[in-house]
Amino acid sequence: MINESFITTYFEHLRSSGVSVQKGLSDEEFSSVENRFGFQFPPDLKSILKLGLPVSKKFPDWRNGDAEEIQGRFDRVTDGICFDIEHNNFWMEEWGAKPPIFADAFAVARSYIKLAPRLIPIFVHRYIPAEPNEIGNPVFSIVQTDIIYYGMDLASYLSAEFKFTNPFPIPSKPKNIRLWSKLEELNS
Repeated sequence: MINESFITTYFEHLRSSGVSVQKGLSDEEFSSVENRFGFQFPPDLKSILKLGLPVSKKFPDWRNGDAEEIQGRFDRVTDGICFDIEHNNFWMEEWGAKPPIFADAFAVARSYIKLAPRLIPIFVHRYIPAEPNEIGNPVFSIVQTDIIYYGMDLASYLSAEFKFTNPFPIPSKPKNIRLWSKLEELNS
């Protein structure tokens, strides 16, 4: 659904906001990132990153970024959920009885999170699931267990976040994403 005209408009809005847009990632760079961090970019995000790589403190720098900093963006999701387990009495019924020792509770939560689709950082605390590996995955805003849909798909998210017109129809409801949609429902 996302086309070159949409991507060009997106990059123009980023540049006007002071964000540098470098040349897009090569196939070798995509393979390197995907192998290093254990996911595949969904096709719509990949089509954008092939044409240009936004670089700022708020975007992950997939080409030259510090691997630990990027890994920290991935870890922030799980760490935030564990924080709420310890400090806000969060627990999902599907995980069974909550262990009384926090380290054990964290281990249970981490095992369920590991089974869920990997969330790819896009911008600040906005993430897109790697699965299903197809166009049209929703974008989540995630701060601890405060998880909400921030876009029904990537195009609706980008146009809303960066304030430009989305020429595409917005899905009436987002795709259901294992675990993440359930957590989003808890906030609805």
